[in-house]
Amino acid sequence: MTATALYIIPILAILILVHELGHFLAARLFGIKVLEFGIGLPPRVIGIRRGDVLYSINLIPIGGFVRVVGEDSRSLEPGSLQTKSRPQRAVFFAAGAFMNLLLAMVLMMVLVAAQGKPELRVYVAEVAPDSPAAEAGWQPGDRFVEVAGRQVESVEQLLEITDQHAGRPMPVTLLRAGQTIETVVVPRRDPPPGQGRTGIRVTEAARARISVAEVEALSPAQAAGLEPGDELRRVGDYQIEDAAIYWLALEHYAGTTVPVTIVRDGQEMTVEMAVPAEVPAESQIHAGLLIRQDIFSRPVPWWEVPLRGVEQTFATLLMMFQALGMLLRGEASLSGIAGPIGMGQLTSEILAISPEPIWITLVNLTVLLSLNLAVLNLIPFPALDGGRLLFVLIEAIRGRRIAPEKEGLVHLIGFVLLLTFMFVIAFVDIGRLISGEPLIR
Repeated sequence: MTATALYIIPILAILILVHELGHFLAARLFGIKVLEFGIGLPPRVIGIRRGDVLYSINLIPIGGFVRVVGEDSRSLEPGSLQTKSRPQRAVFFAAGAFMNLLLAMVLMMVLVAAQGKPELRVYVAEVAPDSPAAEAGWQPGDRFVEVAGRQVESVEQLLEITDQHAGRPMPVTLLRAGQTIETVVVPRRDPPPGQGRTGIRVTEAARARISVAEVEALSPAQAAGLEPGDELRRVGDYQIEDAAIYWLALEHYAGTTVPVTIVRDGQEMTVEMAVPAEVPAESQIHAGLLIRQDIFSRPVPWWEVPLRGVEQTFATLLMMFQALGMLLRGEASLSGIAGPIGMGQLTSEILAISPEPIWITLVNLTVLLSLNLAVLNLIPFPALDGGRLLFVLIEAIRGRRIAPEKEGLVHLIGFVLLLTFMFVIAFVDIGRLISGEPLIR
């Protein structure tokens, strides 16, 4: 881990500040008396009083808080949280997550304006036997060019057109090994579970220049003579124009030795590389080769920037919920969970392989962490904002309040459990650093 890991400190400070600012502004809006606005967790390092509010910086830099009158007590004095209506208390508890969501949207708009719109390619990744796609002769690695006369620009668009043609012939133009192929497929009205209307799995990626970022010692890539900086042009019959076709090519040639065409110092050359029999599904490195992408984009008109920023924010949010669901169902490993130390390591690793300017990479990371903070804080666990919202919901269902001291005890227990979990994660992060194990595989 390098000094670039320290970038995580101001990122977390900004995210926590924005989150707690949401609670602070909601308290001011509803006349809730704020006692303390703290960054970090106690013990207190320094505190400055402005009016009735104590602004503090605390020793443990893994959280923050806004302490208000009546939050964990029976206090009914003017300005107490206990005197406010259920909707007002719900807004107060949800305001932090909302501010993190708002920050992510604003930063995503900045990224859209700076990066432009990538040109997405959609590929056939897998074809089910005896499916309409198999009958039409589709193969993994085929790129969709046109479907029903419309140029394919995203997976969502492909699915929409396919649904519209359920039960009817649908002309599809594919690109295979540089050759255009005209096909006709009839999407099924009632496909088997898990297959979709045409019986394929698809993948998409932005058009990009793919080059070698890193070569592991004693690996097939090193044995082939590949070096950092080499531009990948072809893998076997596959022309490498984005990350998706690169991985599909490796899957196709798994367990064989394949010619790889590269450009080095302006000269085109071909080497032979042995592709291991198994291509890892959740890894960025294979055959000892780590790639980098230089994505080609076109400018986005200024009036489209806000809408695209919001769309991409919610698309990212949806992927987070899907990943959380996989984690809860045991379909994803817990090894990727990291605390502040691990996030520092992650920042260092991402900056080491990212082709983007540092500020673009850091803003992307800030967006992801801001959305993560919003989602995790709304989990209905005691001491989290979601846990407090759950008590408001229970109160609404019961029609009467739960005793504040009982609720406070539940949140205290939850806080102790969360703090214990944070320390466990910190030890795991430290152990990972000592062993030299990377977070990005």
